[in-house]
Amino acid sequence: MLDTSPFLSAVEQFADRLRAAPQSRLQRGAAARALALAQELVARAQEREEPGTEPRVMPDAGMFAVSDQLTVAAHDLAQVLRTPEETEEATALVSEARTEAGL
Repeated sequence: MLDTSPFLSAVEQFADRLRAAPQSRLQRGAAARALALAQELVARAQEREEPGTEPRVMPDAGMFAVSDQLTVAAHDLAQVLRTPEETEEATALVSEARTEAGL
């Protein structure tokens, strides 16, 4: 079984920072960046599970729910990652988004 713990750990750290962030930081773009990441993770998982289908869009459930949306999307993707390289790529996406979000 593929070890996705580095990826899931990075997501959990980002999600924890989102939960602890003040509303003003979330409003300045951190929540939007996290939602964009969650949507990207959902798209990647869907491409693995249902290749060639129309991508579904994760709805914006609000800035206070985005950490949970991100966590769910990450766990879905972790279930379908196949190689260490895919795990590294997904982890890099999380790190990049966290940096862009300022968290």
